[in-house]
Amino acid sequence: MKNFYYLLLLLLPLAACQSSVTDTVTDEVEMPTPPEFAMVIHGGAGPIRPENMTPEKEASIREALNEALDAGEAILEAGGSAADAVEATIHILEDSPHFNAGRGAVFTHEGTNSLDASFMTGHDRQAGAVSGISNIQHPISLARKVLEESEHVMLSGTGAEEFAQSVGMETIDPSWFYTERRYESLQRVLEEEREALETTGQLPPFTNPDNKFGTVGCVALDKEGNIAAGTSTGGMTNKRYDRIGDSPIIGAGTFADNNSCGVSCTGHGEYFIRWAVAYDLHARMTYGDATLEEAANAVIHEVLPEVGGTGGLIALDRYGNIVMPFNTHGMYRGYIKAGEERAVELYK
Repeated sequence: MKNFYYLLLLLLPLAACQSSVTDTVTDEVEMPTPPEFAMVIHGGAGPIRPENMTPEKEASIREALNEALDAGEAILEAGGSAADAVEATIHILEDSPHFNAGRGAVFTHEGTNSLDASFMTGHDRQAGAVSGISNIQHPISLARKVLEESEHVMLSGTGAEEFAQSVGMETIDPSWFYTERRYESLQRVLEEEREALETTGQLPPFTNPDNKFGTVGCVALDKEGNIAAGTSTGGMTNKRYDRIGDSPIIGAGTFADNNSCGVSCTGHGEYFIRWAVAYDLHARMTYGDATLEEAANAVIHEVLPEVGGTGGLIALDRYGNIVMPFNTHGMYRGYIKAGEERAVELYK
């Protein structure tokens, strides 16, 4: 009889463990079923107000955003990869003079166009980025080439352009990027500088928000469950000393991980770099169990405003949830999701 009681004492903990396991399985939360595909885009955040927009200009911007969504949707619907969709979508935005990327990029202090871009794939966390490009029509494609055909992550200036030629990319005349609107914007800023130097002997502080917004980006989720993200920009009007913003920096302007989310940012790059905005969103989800919406809102509406950072971001997670938060007056943005109506928005 004594042996029986000993055996019972040994079996009780095992029974309790079995009960605990059973309870855990029973209480497991059912995860949502992601859509077949999803994609979100932005064309920059900043002082975008209805009163500053003519009906013709607004219609033209909406048309460009819809054309970009069409390009990505066609690829994703046909079973193409998120990476292909991101690249094709950003091509449309880079070719539109409405955005600060590719054709329509802002001018540097020297009166040139200097372009940056980055690309990241979430299934392997591979990344490619370029900075200071002046003769490649689609910087986003060069960033993807760095990802796929180089052992490096970031290339810059003439070195990046030499790499482009080595992998068979065509170069173009830099005049392709010229638009009268962006050139006139530079002239206004230069005149402000001249007046300030004459009256105070010092350059004016950088306070004009029109000079630092307009970056484009795209994040996509394909039918295989893979996420890709890309960002492309012309940087800041009147930028000096080969300044580099957040757009080509992985973890600041772009990030992608299949286990969490894909992110593309737009705004005052110095703040997005110092606060590692794109990675911070991923980290809040991965280590803090935040939802995509909670993480994005915390970064854009709490962290950045506290330190004077302005801008926005787009992101989607592995379940096809999409967020597009910004703390400026507006952000050119839109998304598609399989089985749902698309959205294109400009203002708050």
